[in-house]
Amino acid sequence: MTEFRPGNFQILPLIIKNLLIINGLVYLAQTTFDGTSPRGVGLGFVTDTFALHHILSPLFKPWQLLTHMFMHGSFGHLLSNMFVLWMFGSVLENLWGSKRFLVFYLVCGLGAALLHLGALYYENFHLLADFNAFKQAPTLQKYLEMTVNYSMDAGYDGQPAYRIGRAWEAEPGSLQMAEQGMAMVSHFVNDSLSTPTLGASGAVFGCLAAFGYLFPNTYIYLYFFVPIKAKWFVLIYIAFELVMAVNHSAGDNIARWAHLGGALVGFLLVFFWNKTNRRNFY
Repeated sequence: MTEFRPGNFQILPLIIKNLLIINGLVYLAQTTFDGTSPRGVGLGFVTDTFALHHILSPLFKPWQLLTHMFMHGSFGHLLSNMFVLWMFGSVLENLWGSKRFLVFYLVCGLGAALLHLGALYYENFHLLADFNAFKQAPTLQKYLEMTVNYSMDAGYDGQPAYRIGRAWEAEPGSLQMAEQGMAMVSHFVNDSLSTPTLGASGAVFGCLAAFGYLFPNTYIYLYFFVPIKAKWFVLIYIAFELVMAVNHSAGDNIARWAHLGGALVGFLLVFFWNKTNRRNFY
């Protein structure tokens, strides 16, 4: 199957329609019941409970592996994900039927979450190791090293980590300053581990990868004007995400590994489902 030729095509099939409604209602609940935070942590009941958190975060719950994909960080985030979901997901649901598409969508989102959690654990490995070493021996030198190495004042008003360090330098033997240093480091680590990940992007990338595999020669019009075949669009997009994930830069809060995880799972599913019958899945 190299080109998409619609037959009995529904513009808004059942699962896509319900996903659009659910994501919209969840976003409404977020904006209604959640507050704001300068560090993007502790945003309120809905986000803290249902967005995905680091597995060692006190906010982590198993159901977040699925619930995070129905949440979004902004209206623009919601709109872009839902548009791409409708654009590519509606084709897949028309092809497979509602039940198989729903399974595909949820499994892609789950795969995205698992790879993202693995990446988070790897990225925070040294932070956790240094934190455990500091807890065992909370010295001024270790505190100052963590303050510099992890930019502990970033996102906080008034440079509290720096101020504690200066006060501790003035009283290096003070038990009270050691306790304040421990409290500051613990707060920083909990904040780092509790930054929420949310969005349907992982599952949507699974739809994108599946569409590119099934209909590689179908043209996609970038910005509605520039034609490019689906196979090249998907390959270029995935390559871009991989480069950005490997060369992760400060300030990039996009879950690149979740995108890649969703795309990988989506590709593997359609590859094995379609292995014996290259025309359809029925």
